[in-house]
Amino acid sequence: MPTSPDLEEADAAPLSTPSNPGSAVRLDPRTILITGASSGIGRALATSYAQRGTTLILIGRDAQRLAESAAECRALGATVEAAAIDVRNIETLRAFILSMDDRHSIDLVIANAGVSAVLSQGEIIESPETTTSIFEINVFGVVNLVQAVVPRMCARGKGQIALMGSMAALRGLPYAPAYCATKSAVHLYAESLRPSLGKHGVSVALIIPGFVHTPFNARLSSPKPLAFSAGRAAAIIRRGLQEGKREIVFPRLLYLLIRAGSLLPGRLVDALLNRIPVEAPPMPTPPPGT
Repeated sequence: MPTSPDLEEADAAPLSTPSNPGSAVRLDPRTILITGASSGIGRALATSYAQRGTTLILIGRDAQRLAESAAECRALGATVEAAAIDVRNIETLRAFILSMDDRHSIDLVIANAGVSAVLSQGEIIESPETTTSIFEINVFGVVNLVQAVVPRMCARGKGQIALMGSMAALRGLPYAPAYCATKSAVHLYAESLRPSLGKHGVSVALIIPGFVHTPFNARLSSPKPLAFSAGRAAAIIRRGLQEGKREIVFPRLLYLLIRAGSLLPGRLVDALLNRIPVEAPPMPTPPPGT
């Protein structure tokens, strides 16, 4: 869910939980790995961090768009390593990450790669193929990434991991059951990792955005209240990570409205959600060879 670029700073401030004083967070990361870096929030994060003295390791499935993202970051002065890898390909992903860590020593990992799909008109439930694909990318893709970077970060006694959640994890949406379920899994995964990794100096942040203007959301016909631009979302995320926040939540008004909605009778909420008109194209097929 995404902000308008001219939103005042005070209004755009994330609703964040305090940082963990016991964690060894590097607030000025020099080497940042970002998945899903070819478009949307991932690309905006990459350009936000791109500057001289910074090394960006960018991963995405679309080789052409990833190359464009990498070129943009290099033009801003950053050293860029980029690879078109599907996060479901655990062996390829792990080999690339370890080779990059050998050369650059990764400080910050942002697990941003993810896909979404909504039910087509007249469709009652998602197909097994669609559901499996969403879970493999949104959940196991995150797990694959974390498992590749955690051992070395813990051995160094420092590092920062950020997982991209969603406000869709706070309330199930009838038009996107699989997506909501995967984001709920990411939320609990982050919460579970935080205390154990914190003992080794590695912090875990959970990012909980509302609607963000991304390529997929641009094709989604449903209402997008309080939507943020990808650039504004990236700025808020970066600031929250620099401050060592455990959770980075925005926009706060939407978050509070969703929380307040949990106090309403369940039947009423279900009826309201069923009235939301939603249409979207099918989930795109991954580019071949990635």
